[in-house]
Amino acid sequence: MRDRDWAGGVYMAEFGSAADLGRAARAFQEKGYRMIETYSPIPVEGVVYRRSRLPKFVFLVGALGGLASYLIQWYANAYSYPLNIGGRPSHATTAFLIPTFEGTVLSAALAAFFGVFWILRLPQPWHPVFEIPDFGRASVDRYWLAIDARDPRGSRELTVSELREFSPLRVVALDPEAAT
Repeated sequence: MRDRDWAGGVYMAEFGSAADLGRAARAFQEKGYRMIETYSPIPVEGVVYRRSRLPKFVFLVGALGGLASYLIQWYANAYSYPLNIGGRPSHATTAFLIPTFEGTVLSAALAAFFGVFWILRLPQPWHPVFEIPDFGRASVDRYWLAIDARDPRGSRELTVSELREFSPLRVVALDPEAAT
C-alpha cells in the first residue's frame, strides 16, 4: 500500500462496480501513474497487486529459528556440558531433530503472525480516508481508486479531470493536512 504517507494529499474516485474500478485502474496505469491505491471488497480484475514479501520473510525467520534451536542443543549437550551416558555420542543429531523442527515451526508461525500485523499496519484505529462519508461501504459494495497527489505524472487539475472521465459516483480530494 502506498497510502502510508500522503504528505501531498490524495485524489479519490468512488465507483459502483468492480468493472468500472478495474477499467479506471488499468487506464491510469497505462497513462503512467505509479502511486495508485485501490479499496474494494473483492479482488478486482485489471488491478495490479504487488506480491507480498511475507512468505520469504517467514521462510527466512523459520530457517534462522531452526538453526538457532539446533545450535542451542549442540551448545548445551555437546560443547558446554557433554555427558558420556551409555556410550552414546554427545552430538546426537537424530536426538536434535524433533526440537529443531519445533523451533523452526514456532519461529515461522510467530514471524507470520507478527508479519501480517506489520504489513497491514495494524492496529490502525484511524486513517484519513475514514473521514470521507460512506467510505465504510468500500468493504461492502463500493470501489475506490486513490491517486497520490505527489505522483510525478499528474497534477491536481489533470488528475481530477482524468478521474472524472471514467464517470465515477464522486471524486474526493483530501488535502495534505487531512491526509497526514
